[in-house]
Amino acid sequence: MDYLDLPPMRQAAGTVRLPGSKSISNRVLLLAALASGETVVRELLESEDTAHMLQALRTLGVACMPLQGNDVRVSGTGGRLAVKEAELFLGNAGTAFRPLTAVLAFSGGRFRLSGVARMHERPIGDLVDALRGLGAKIDYLGKDGYPPLQIHPASIRAERPAIVRGDVSSQFVSALLMALPLVGGGTVQIEGDLVSRPYVDITLNMMERFGVRASREGWAAVRVPAGPYRSPGEICVEGDASSASYFLAAGAISGLHGGGPVRVQGVGRASIQGDVRFTEVLERMGATVRLDEHWIEAGARGRTRLRALDADLNAIPDAAMTAAMLALFADGPSRLRNIANWRVKETDRLAAMARELRKLGASVEEGPDFLAIQPPSRLRPAAIDTYDDHRMAMCFSLAALGGVAIRINEPGCVRKTFPQYFEELARITRA
Repeated sequence: MDYLDLPPMRQAAGTVRLPGSKSISNRVLLLAALASGETVVRELLESEDTAHMLQALRTLGVACMPLQGNDVRVSGTGGRLAVKEAELFLGNAGTAFRPLTAVLAFSGGRFRLSGVARMHERPIGDLVDALRGLGAKIDYLGKDGYPPLQIHPASIRAERPAIVRGDVSSQFVSALLMALPLVGGGTVQIEGDLVSRPYVDITLNMMERFGVRASREGWAAVRVPAGPYRSPGEICVEGDASSASYFLAAGAISGLHGGGPVRVQGVGRASIQGDVRFTEVLERMGATVRLDEHWIEAGARGRTRLRALDADLNAIPDAAMTAAMLALFADGPSRLRNIANWRVKETDRLAAMARELRKLGASVEEGPDFLAIQPPSRLRPAAIDTYDDHRMAMCFSLAALGGVAIRINEPGCVRKTFPQYFEELARITRA
């Protein structure tokens, strides 16, 4: 087994330039491929997930030319993919698999979509049902409701609404929204509460940048006009707000020992990402936060423990994992609520977080949609299993700031979104 040993650390201070947002990167790549005209995508995230999207688009006949640095030029197809039969392997990239399923269901071809074993355990039945309701022909090649999928040519009837549950994954809603302009527009009707709403806001924002402005009635229905998507010419991907949470948390934890602050550049007050609201969590827990348009800084001078947290974190599910780590440094029990969709992520994050937090000495109650965390008086050294989940690896690295040695098993999983994470963490930390 591969592993990385992190020494006991107390201090974190400095500035980190964030990689591009995964959520924005893969949305922009797909919309640029569907648009008319060429799009230069600046500061694209270089990671496993974006590599899967780029490879899929190239397989589908979309020219994606690397430029200097992390810039890419995408030659749009005007919504008409040249390749009508292909097999696509998408790893564990939900931000590629879900929207490509919808787009290809509307593209009049034969496509086989598969991924790693964990992707084949992540539900997709609600999206497939919504697409079938519009006339799409999609077969399950394994267990019903889960990838891999076989998509067949079909006649789409978008005059009827696409009906989808909102309580499993916001990616299903985003997938339908991005695909509907290809078939003359339509309506996405959302049943029940929509989880992770800020991610759908990102989708709507990106669609508007490509010339398609949807309208919504609360979160019950979203109306999408007919295309076409049009290239904005150039678009810059802002820094990843979920990745920012680890470094901001490091600044807060270090501040308890007189260290910090830590500043992240590339995301700030002007961000369109929901996870920028992690700053509210930090402030509620007693950390000091400063924001500019394009940077955020966090510390915690004058405190020896953070304040315990009781919060509904449904809107920021990825950054909520970082809040669970901050709970280890709180002055009492914390409760993270409304996070049931953790169970359908790269791993069952509710179960995984509870198991690994206990290794560090915390008392943890795992509920169907919550975690209750009682911090230990002193953290224990531990070997952390990561379950091939990049966020498990990055979150639990923060435990070393409690002055204990931490072993991260299979640290390479961070390549999914932040291949240089551990190098950046080492650069700003010391014993």
